[in-house]
Amino acid sequence: MNLGEPIASGNTANIYLYENKIIKIFKDHLPDTESENEAHKQKVAFESGLRVPKILDIKKVNGKQAIIMEYVEGKTLGELVTENMDEVESFLETSVDIQMEIHTVSAELLESMRVKLQRQIKAAEGLDELVKTSLLKKLESMNVENRLCHGDFHLYNLIKSGDEVFIIDWVDASVGDPRADVCRTYILYTQVSVEMAELYLKLYCEKSGWSRKEILEWAPIISAARLSENVTTEDSNRLMKYIVMEEQNDE
Repeated sequence: MNLGEPIASGNTANIYLYENKIIKIFKDHLPDTESENEAHKQKVAFESGLRVPKILDIKKVNGKQAIIMEYVEGKTLGELVTENMDEVESFLETSVDIQMEIHTVSAELLESMRVKLQRQIKAAEGLDELVKTSLLKKLESMNVENRLCHGDFHLYNLIKSGDEVFIIDWVDASVGDPRADVCRTYILYTQVSVEMAELYLKLYCEKSGWSRKEILEWAPIISAARLSENVTTEDSNRLMKYIVMEEQNDE
């Protein structure tokens, strides 16, 4: 099948538009179950009533595991903000409303966030074993809600199509504490713009009633987990600052 050039590419997959459908082809280093796992997460989100592209098929394409889903025509909120920075607060507010809607969903059939974070912290390179032990103890002590969490929520995973906004890229979804999900979004934004990250967090706190402290309590745990992802564009020293601050607070 000649798919042409990908319309997007990430650490785990290449995305193609073919015959008005999206074909997500996973990279070879991933487990053979990757497409099934991600498709299951996306189906759970779709069946809960969230605006999510519908899964059409899970199959091998050109010998590689793939998910075929409906094509949602439009631009991401990230692209729209880049085109008009004056609208950043409006789009962030829209995104917060959507993220809060996700967090109302109870989805027991997905992986536990606590288990996922434990696995990631243990796998994080460059972290002292004593630090890992301390972070794992902190994670164990946290009160965790069982709510659907996207796991990689930001403006570039939201597609505006007409009057609706669709949520894409559910590979990191789990069931856990919304505050941890919000904290991860905040940390992702700080890599791009501290000002935007602070505006996002302010809006979320105002709408949810949570305090900044309640959300950022997750920062060392989320930062350590992020280290294990080995994202080439991520600044590991930036993440280490959140972790070191936590260790200093414990002393």
